[in-house]
Parts: sequence; C-alpha cells; structure tokens
Amino acid sequence: MAVGLAIAGEAGQYNGRMTPFVILSCMMAAIGGVIFGYDIGISGGVTSMEPFLKKFFPEVNTKMKSDTKISNYCKFDSELLTSFTSSLYIAGLVASLFASLVTRAYGRKPSILAGGAAFLAGSALNGAAMNIYMLILGRLLLGVGIGFGNQAVPLYLSEMAPPKYRGAINNGFQFSVGIGVLSANLINYGSEKIKGGWGWRISLAMAAVPASMLTLGAFFLPETPNSLIQRSTDHQTAKQMLQRIRGVDDVQAELDDLIKANSISKNIKHPFKKILERKYRPQLVMAIAIPFFQQVTGINVISFYSAILFRTIGLGESASLLSVAMTTGVVGTSSTFVSMLIVDKFGRRALFLAGGIQMLVSQIMVGGVMAAQLGDRGGVSKGYAYLVLVLICIYVAGFGWSWGPLGWLVPSEIFPLEIRSAGQSINVVVNFLFTFIVAQTFLAMLCHFKAGIFFFFGGWVAVMTVFAYLFLPETKNVPIEKMEIVWQGHQDGSSLMYL
Repeated sequence: MAVGLAIAGEAGQYNGRMTPFVILSCMMAAIGGVIFGYDIGISGGVTSMEPFLKKFFPEVNTKMKSDTKISNYCKFDSELLTSFTSSLYIAGLVASLFASLVTRAYGRKPSILAGGAAFLAGSALNGAAMNIYMLILGRLLLGVGIGFGNQAVPLYLSEMAPPKYRGAINNGFQFSVGIGVLSANLINYGSEKIKGGWGWRISLAMAAVPASMLTLGAFFLPETPNSLIQRSTDHQTAKQMLQRIRGVDDVQAELDDLIKANSISKNIKHPFKKILERKYRPQLVMAIAIPFFQQVTGINVISFYSAILFRTIGLGESASLLSVAMTTGVVGTSSTFVSMLIVDKFGRRALFLAGGIQMLVSQIMVGGVMAAQLGDRGGVSKGYAYLVLVLICIYVAGFGWSWGPLGWLVPSEIFPLEIRSAGQSINVVVNFLFTFIVAQTFLAMLCHFKAGIFFFFGGWVAVMTVFAYLFLPETKNVPIEKMEIVWQGHQDGSSLMYL
C-alpha cells in the first residue's frame, strides 16, 4: 500500500530553474485546456437557451414550457439532447488513440497543432449550423480536436517543466480549462440576452478564438527534449533545447537520464502491448482508475447541466446562466490557481484527500436539501435555491484543487518514456469514455434518481478518497525519467491491487 510513501524532495534533482521560455511555451500549449473548458461551459449553457432548444430540440422545449404534469427532474430528459453533449467524447476517445501514434512518431507539437485545427473547423460548423446533422458533425470535429489536445498537452507540460515545478506547470492545464469554462459561461450569459434568438450562434462560434490561438501558436512551440531524443539520434539538438529551457549550461545529468530512458524506449515496438506487462501494472491501474474516478465525482454533471439543474430548482434562464458562471467559472478557476501554488509543497496525496472529503460533504448536503425541498412539481424557495448554489460552489472548489488538476497531472508524470504516449492515451480514453457515459445517462438518471443522484456520486467520491489514501504514492519533486522509484514499493507483489 502507498500509505506514507514519499520521496525525498532533493533526491535526483537536476540543475536548472524556471525560465521565461518555459513559462511562455507552456502558457501557449495550455490553451489546449482553454478549448476543452470552453466546450464544457458552452454545452451546458446553450442547452438551456430557449431559442436553441426550439430550433434543434423542440420536444424538450415543449416539455419545459407547457407540460405541467411532468416531473421537475424529467423536463430535460431527451436522448437527442444528451447525444449533442456526449457525441464529442466518443470522437475524442477515438482521436486520442490516433494521437498517441502521432505524438510518439512525430512529436508533441504536431498533435497540438492538429487538435487546434480540428477544433477550429468544428466551431465554425457549429456556429453556422442549420440542422441537427451540422450540429452533431461540428461536435464530432470538436471531439477530434480535444482528443489530440488532451493527449499531447499534459505530456508537453510535464516534460517541459523542471521537476520541482512540474505540479504547478501541469496544473496550469486544468487552470486553463477553468478559464475556458468561465469565458464560456460569461459569453452564454451575454449572448442569451441578444434579441432575435441567435445568441447561441455567438456562443458556439466564439470557440474559434482559442482554437485559432492554439493553431497559430503551435507553429512556434518548441519540441520537448524528451521527444527530440525519442525521434532522433542527434542528441546535441536535444541538449541545446534542454540548456535553453533550464537556463543553465550544465544539463548533462538530465540529458543522460533522457538518453537512458530513450534507449529502453527504442526497443519497444508495440507500447500498448508492453504496457500490459506486470511491471507496469501499478501505473496502468492509476491511468485507468484516476480518470474514471475523476468523472464519477459528478463534476461534469455540474459543468454540462448546471444551468439545467438551476432551472430545475426554480431559477430563471438568465439567473441560471449567471449562477453557472459563478460556480463552475470563478470558483473553479480560483481553486485551481490555489492548487498550482501548493501542489509542489504539500504534494498530490494531501490534495486528493482534502478535496475528496470536501466534495463528499457538500454533495451529501445538496442531495439532502433537494430531497427535502424539491418535489416533482413547483420549485423551491429562493433561500434554498441559493443554499444549493453555495454548496455547489464548495463542491466545485474541492474539485478545483484536487481531482480536477491532479486527474491530468498524475497520469502524465508516472509513465516511463517507452510507454508514456500509450499511457496518456489510455488516460484520455478512459476519461472520455466515462465522460460520455455520464453525459449520456445523467438526464435519465436525474429523472429516475431525482435528488438521489447526488448521493450516487457522493458514494463514488468516498470510494476514490479511500483509494487515494491506500494506493497512491507521492510523486512531488521526482524527476519524470526517474519516476520508477516511487513504484518500487509496489513491485514486490505486496499489494493485491497489482497482482
């Protein structure tokens, strides 16, 4: 078990410092998180806008407006509506597998470029959509973009960052996701007020702004030293890049470790087969378990459907969109920024555990309030509606400094070079698979479980918090090419999880 397992912070450290070159490169790459967050925020907002529902999902709009017999919890239950949200994640799942091949063979930079270009095309198609087919096709292109971006960007950030700042740099991906969500929610709030019923087009088309920034910026991104060594025998180029990003001339120790890792990697022809070997079992379990748990926290329920949820408890359309902007936007982004400041000081385990407890308590309280106050008809008082809003803010904050950023950080840093692209693809595939499942089933689950939906996800939060306490080793300050030392305690077979 991993209880108490930690690595001395100074052991195996390399020369170097945080350079402006690294900061600028990682800021540009992290725009991949902005496009991911923007899509999450936009999807939840436009699906609560009446003109959008009238055009593409008229049966949902009819149920919402005129069917007084239907339960509050079932007004938005539509397979077509959930398909709009979740189709992106099936496309992203498939794309991330192809992205692994591109990332390994051609580098991290081409995958980031491909992701930005696909997302740009999808945003244009969505903004101009005249029917449901154009809308879904646009969502599929957005999914391809996110699949490539989410596969390559966390790897890029972890490989560029100095070991003692890797947590903060990589958490910048989730911080960028939060900025994307906040931007989308504010744009939704403004576009909903546009007279004429075409504000939703602005919301969908504005995704082209961060996509254009990522696509153009990717042309100027430097490749990581890890990728340069992996794809070339010219180690001098990698050394020069390492000197530039570390800000010192003496980088031989880190270069030697990269070359050693690459020599092992060169012998691996089938990384997806290699990753199934027993010696990689602990990392593989984490690459599957962490993204699975990240999705069953219920966070995407809040992100995708919070506007719908707030309308369910009686807030109006405009108030719902503003509430979403406050909760998933401001609170989520702020808490992730806090995580960036403290993750390399307190470590990954402490944040996983504290955030898990915070999410569990708030979810139980939200479920209790809704079970007691919201029936199948009518709404709840404004006082209780705002209490639910505060509790959801507490929940989002807990996610924002724990399972949100760490769900991307830990899987991106635990794999050796020879299986790193494959491992990250598995992480993204599992993440998208369960995002799809949750998105596709949530509205039906809300209809049948009603307030019990929060107890359902709260149960999973309890399980994942115990899992992190028992099995997750500490990885702070450990050089990425020496990460095997944190797993040595597992490879003696003492933990039943890894048999």
